[in-house]
Amino acid sequence: MRISKATLAAGAGRWAQRPEWLLGFLAAAALLLLVYALNLTVAEPRAASPWGLTYGTLATLLLAGAGSLAARRRTFRSGLGRTQTWVQLHVYGGTLFALLVLMHAGFEWPRSGLNRWLMGLSLWVAASGLAGVAVRKWLPRVLASALTTEVLYERIPELAAVLRRRAEELVAAAPGPVRDLYRRSLAPLLAAPRFRWIYFADVTGGIANRLRELDYLAGRLPAEGRGVLDELRSVVRTKLELDAHYTLQRPLRWWLYAHVPPSLVLLLLVAVHLLAVWYF
Repeated sequence: MRISKATLAAGAGRWAQRPEWLLGFLAAAALLLLVYALNLTVAEPRAASPWGLTYGTLATLLLAGAGSLAARRRTFRSGLGRTQTWVQLHVYGGTLFALLVLMHAGFEWPRSGLNRWLMGLSLWVAASGLAGVAVRKWLPRVLASALTTEVLYERIPELAAVLRRRAEELVAAAPGPVRDLYRRSLAPLLAAPRFRWIYFADVTGGIANRLRELDYLAGRLPAEGRGVLDELRSVVRTKLELDAHYTLQRPLRWWLYAHVPPSLVLLLLVAVHLLAVWYF
């Protein structure tokens, strides 16, 4: 049985790198560091100085721009620009935001509790964002390098159930040795999607070795029983590939929890910080 190919889940989709954005980011980062070097020659870098307030204001604007990606994803108005443009703004703007936060603090760890939280969350959000970019670029290449099945993460439980029912139909009409093998080894494997750490080291998860018992049994069956076994072998292979997707696409779900909630907390703390600066 073959599962039709589909686009990988959006969370595992490719983010094509646009050279002009990378060059613009590098130029902006170099300019900011040059300005900071000039700052060091004329005044001590302090958060409350005009220099520091300028860095903080620019950081806040970039954070607002990077955070606008979430709003953009919930609208389909073409007038708001291409989604890829907003993604590039999110990635590069978020990284520049972290640099400006460091400049705002004079590249020193803050002493007060709120400022420490702001610094820590800023660095965490930027680092986790870059980690997410790396995973999104790495994952599709790894999955395409050795697997023949592509599937949306959300559909994996449904497709695993389809495979299990098909295997049960095949085994019902199969010779005794095939039924024995199914009950002993294959039924647990086909019961549900399985997370297996081995897929991080080997994307195939040793699929060839897992199928060896089926291949051995095929050589001992009469010709009329081999057709059922061949189809059962295809079902088992597809299920193992589903398990690879289930395992390797899950880090994107973990990443969402590591990146999105801290980002929301950071936005809230920045708002509190701005109110404190303006009114106190």
